[in-house]
Amino acid sequence: MLRRSSVTASGALAVFVALGVALSAGACGGGKPKLKYPAAGADGGAVVSGGTVSNTQGQTVGVTAGEDAELTGAAKDAYDRGFQAWMSGDLPSAKAAFMDAASRAPSAGGPRYSLGCVLERLGDTQGALDAYRASFTANPKYELAMGAYAALQARSGHGSDAEQFLNGKGASDSVRLMTYLAEVKSIEGDSPGCQQTAQQALTKQPDYKEAMVVIARDYYRSHRWELAKYALQAILDGSDDGSIPPRDKGNAEALLLRALIERAQGDRKAAIADFDQASRKRPDLFEAYVNLGEMKLQAGNAGEAQAPLEKAVRYAPNVPVAHLDLGDCYRLLGRPGDAKTELEKARGLDSTLAGVHYDLGLLYLFSPNVPGTSGQDDQLSKAIQELQTFKSMRNAKVKGPGDDVDELLSTAKRKQSELQMKKQAAAAAAAASAASAPPTAGSAAPPASSGGSIVRDMP
Repeated sequence: MLRRSSVTASGALAVFVALGVALSAGACGGGKPKLKYPAAGADGGAVVSGGTVSNTQGQTVGVTAGEDAELTGAAKDAYDRGFQAWMSGDLPSAKAAFMDAASRAPSAGGPRYSLGCVLERLGDTQGALDAYRASFTANPKYELAMGAYAALQARSGHGSDAEQFLNGKGASDSVRLMTYLAEVKSIEGDSPGCQQTAQQALTKQPDYKEAMVVIARDYYRSHRWELAKYALQAILDGSDDGSIPPRDKGNAEALLLRALIERAQGDRKAAIADFDQASRKRPDLFEAYVNLGEMKLQAGNAGEAQAPLEKAVRYAPNVPVAHLDLGDCYRLLGRPGDAKTELEKARGLDSTLAGVHYDLGLLYLFSPNVPGTSGQDDQLSKAIQELQTFKSMRNAKVKGPGDDVDELLSTAKRKQSELQMKKQAAAAAAAASAASAPPTAGSAAPPASSGGSIVRDMP
């Protein structure tokens, strides 16, 4: 459960002033040209330039457009195919096209970096690390690949190696690598170190938006909501009096972070609007789709949840919670086969995800016919098993989704008992009918009763 963080007004103001000074200095010029963030095109789609985007876990979720000087001719065509496939969520085609582009441009960093992004999204951690390394080996100045390599190392539990790598690549002299170093520190849980390093990056280049986002994301991770909101205000809105303009009003990462905080604080309308805007800016920012779908499910709108959740699993096939939510959506839409498939995918990706067992319990308990079961009695047995597993994994005293597990278990056991009684009654009726039927010609007489009524002796 996300929780609010209380901060003093002076603390929040200090965050905005610190960022505001950087923004004001950047507005006066003097900074190096920045890579553009995507902006919504006239057709509502995304117009993507260079740069990389990360989600709240520090996972790389964006590839760059084909702007590498080494990409020409067939290599450029292959890269552009890969880029379009990535943006449409066709990861297998993107992987094949980026591999093709890499083979045609041995000294280009872009195709190998983007291949790493695809492999990371597909859950191939070692393959992604190898692709990122191949990128900055082919082009020793390709800092996007260096940063992505370090961030993935940190997410894989090798934060000290990531820091050592970035420092070895000259993080103290590069604003981009310094910003990645701040991100690595945040992933490791070193919030003070992250904030200090990101501020150092802003001192070198006051309008560097990526460092501002890292500051906000670190506050979000540490549940300091108000500080995160002030940092996001500097990026998306500027100062209240208009003296400091927003630095990147449509920044997809900042919109996502603000939406997550709005959702946590119960501002559903604002959260949905920001999630929607973030996904329009970056269609590959799957976290926005997951949250949109969850909010629709919570409101009882499974039909409206279907589209964003299907996009989530297309763009992020290796994210278990996306499959979990889509499975629950299909269950509510009366598609038990599809629901079971998605829920089992989620369980296969993360065996510790307790919610899978809760949703499977609901599926077996309330769906009229679940593929792979031998009948209603089998379904009820599976429902009880899944709900008991959920209860053992999730402390039954914890309030929240699933706190009705005891009631559901009672319902399942009652239904199972009623079903058994019906079967026994039917068997007894059939036996009584057979006993009272007149014998056919040439048949032996029925044996004498041993006494006692079958129905009366039933438990």
